[in-house]
Amino acid sequence: MRASGRAMSVDRLKPSRPHVGVGAVIWKDNEVLLIQRGKDPGKGKWSLPGGGQELGETAKEAIIREILEETHLTVHLGRIIDVVDAIDKSADGEILYHYTLIDYAARYASGTAKADSDVDAVRWVHPTDLSTYELMDRTIEIIEKSKGYLS
Repeated sequence: MRASGRAMSVDRLKPSRPHVGVGAVIWKDNEVLLIQRGKDPGKGKWSLPGGGQELGETAKEAIIREILEETHLTVHLGRIIDVVDAIDKSADGEILYHYTLIDYAARYASGTAKADSDVDAVRWVHPTDLSTYELMDRTIEIIEKSKGYLS
């Protein structure tokens, strides 16, 4: 079960269709929040906070909920930065995961960042230190682009 009490979809691994995911680049002063994923896909890797959109939720409602569940933070949501397709395949070409990710810019509003829900760790990071977290190139591009998308 999710922290919100809703059951997780059982077809995320080897799905029959893409799933909608949401993510956010959260800025506090001159640092961005990274999370260390607590489950697959990408368990143990550093990324942006976010998760899956649930039935009946708008994308904006989903990212606000996911941020609160994963990090205990509230944010002021900015504009959409980008939409990215994340498709993981096995060695024989079988689709393991397929997410269409909507990434938002956000500014910290309140709370103390702490890991919860699907997250093992959270960390405020200065952009000059991003290379030490082995982020995907696309994630770094989205972070760099994000400041121009804050309201």
